[in-house]
Amino acid sequence: MYSYALLEKNCYYLIQEKAEDPINLIRVNFETDQCMYISRFADPTQVEWKRKSDPIFDILELLGDDKIKDWETIYNDNQDTYNYEEDED
Repeated sequence: MYSYALLEKNCYYLIQEKAEDPINLIRVNFETDQCMYISRFADPTQVEWKRKSDPIFDILELLGDDKIKDWETIYNDNQDTYNYEEDED
């Protein structure tokens, strides 16, 4: 069993908090002595505080810069798909 204390600030990770949970992409934004402020890239994106002692079932992968750039391209393209305005009459 892992914990949030193992994660590094400004890094992206693929994790599973519990064995039956789906895989999530998170980013550690800020760190204090006891907690971490993370972004969870779900639909919609969520930001939340986690204790460093909170368990993580599995840390599947630390994503490198090249993988994040590829993901951001796909993520931003999908966001633009839903950000449309209807014509006003």
